[in-house]
Amino acid sequence: MLRRLAAVAGLAAIAAVSGCATTVHLEPAPRADDPLCAEVSVRMPDTVAGLERHWTDAQATAVWGDPTAVILTCGLEALAPTTEQCVTIDGVDWVVDETDRPNLRMTTYGREPAVQVYVDTTVVTADSVLAGSALGGPVSTIPKTTQCTDPDTADPDVDDAPTTESDGD
Repeated sequence: MLRRLAAVAGLAAIAAVSGCATTVHLEPAPRADDPLCAEVSVRMPDTVAGLERHWTDAQATAVWGDPTAVILTCGLEALAPTTEQCVTIDGVDWVVDETDRPNLRMTTYGREPAVQVYVDTTVVTADSVLAGSALGGPVSTIPKTTQCTDPDTADPDVDDAPTTESDGD
């Protein structure tokens, strides 16, 4: 009986350790429980830019790579207009934060809640992570309310008013 109990305890310990080995600890964003984040989460691909997905312990998050090279977090507050670089990849606008080079932190602009993707560019390119059906597809399920504008062509008489998209995206 004691031997059986020890064996069960040993197997439980192995299962617990092996279960934790593939789970990445992250903190959820303040609005991670938003139903739109659930829509994004269920559409996360198993691979991104050739990197396998690993499980996280936080709602509305996902990671890829071993070690982790891509981190997605949904549920952030929408960004206010900014002078930071904003790029459009497959219909999704991303504000690019390069302060942690070679890592990039890219946050959606014009979608609420916002989604942030952290990319280790020594492993993969941001384009390969965000383009098309990789992460851009799932993120595009959050409705677009505003878009990036070129500061050189923006109307100087409009105070931080975002331009709305006219094609129904």
